[in-house]
Amino acid sequence: MKSYQKSAELFKKAQTIIPGGVNSPVRACRSVGMDPLFIEKAMGSKLVDADGNEFIDYIGSWGPMILGHSHPAVIKAIEAVLKRGTSFGAPVDLEVELAELIIDRVPALEKIRMVNSGTEAAMSAIRVARGMTGRNTIVKFDGCYHGHADSFLVAAGSGVATLGIAGSPGVPESVISHTMSLPYNDIETFTSVMQKSGDSVAAVIVEPVAGNMGLVPPAEGFLETLRKETARYGAVLIFDEVMTGFRVAAGGAQELFNIEPDMSCFGKIVGGGLPVGAYGGRNDIMAQVAPEGPVYQAGTLSGNPLAMAAGIATLKETMVPGFYDALEKASARLAAGLEKAAEITGTKAVVNRVGSMVGLFFTDQPVNSFEDAKTSDLEKFSAYYRNMLEMGIYLAPSQFEALFVSAAHTDEDIDATVFAAKEVLTELSK
Repeated sequence: MKSYQKSAELFKKAQTIIPGGVNSPVRACRSVGMDPLFIEKAMGSKLVDADGNEFIDYIGSWGPMILGHSHPAVIKAIEAVLKRGTSFGAPVDLEVELAELIIDRVPALEKIRMVNSGTEAAMSAIRVARGMTGRNTIVKFDGCYHGHADSFLVAAGSGVATLGIAGSPGVPESVISHTMSLPYNDIETFTSVMQKSGDSVAAVIVEPVAGNMGLVPPAEGFLETLRKETARYGAVLIFDEVMTGFRVAAGGAQELFNIEPDMSCFGKIVGGGLPVGAYGGRNDIMAQVAPEGPVYQAGTLSGNPLAMAAGIATLKETMVPGFYDALEKASARLAAGLEKAAEITGTKAVVNRVGSMVGLFFTDQPVNSFEDAKTSDLEKFSAYYRNMLEMGIYLAPSQFEALFVSAAHTDEDIDATVFAAKEVLTELSK
């Protein structure tokens, strides 16, 4: 058994001065029946905790670390900017360079605004959509998480689902009354709602690949229907690509599925591991944003030079020929291995994958929606998580989160992970 004494001591102290001992709820690991580990350092595909235990990491800081941890190009870029300063509260050349890189990769974007988190990006995008259309209603989908802004905490996935919270106290009914949450991948229900209420819908926001209810791909025709119906009723289609952006393909999910939304939200990879977010879209939409237009949004640290430098370095590394082919191969190897481990051990499990995002569900039915995801055996997942940790595999501490494969994961890492899964599932099947 691994020792987690130092982590336990840190967590005990943290609980006296930080709510729940953590600065983001899922990190508390309550749903998997243990206390969190405190991380000391990370390099490549590995994490080392406060007690010196080493793990193969499939969280990757919840997605940003597509190159792996402490990538030399990213560290070098950050070090170079540190010599210039850490924050200016004024425009810098790096903002322009990162904006150009993103726009070049995503055809649907004509202008983009940098912010500080995915939550801020999504919150700002719907404000712009409301301002442009003069409408109030937002349509989202059950199990899709767009951050913790008031309008989105309706049938949200991610940490809200992990903690079993239906919504959140402190969110006025008058705010969420303007949000409709529909079943993900349910084309018929969405079409029906738009027929009845489309003229009052300001925006439809969706994770084009759902990564906050586990990993759930879009059903055939689902995204195409969203595009068709929003165009028909003059609503703004927003793709939340905070997770999928530059991960499932070079141009994100919109490239993978060949669909251009009106607006897009980004985060994670575009900051290379530093706090960042971005939202953008067509010129006529982004012209609504102050100071060019009347819709106000601001941020003291927006365009922070350290984050911009890390994002530039990360995106440039992903542009190396063959980068996404290699990532696809590694991710397919992991998914196939997990499926085989479940099959060999007689475990009822479903493995979903899109690009370098993977989901493992302990259920015997296909997982195409949040309701499907909730059929998973949460007790088995909890036991699986704890046992995989003992085997040196660091997974997301929630059935409702995706796993992320990075360019730093080697065949040996993946084979070790599959071996561990087979051993653990064998033990759990006894």
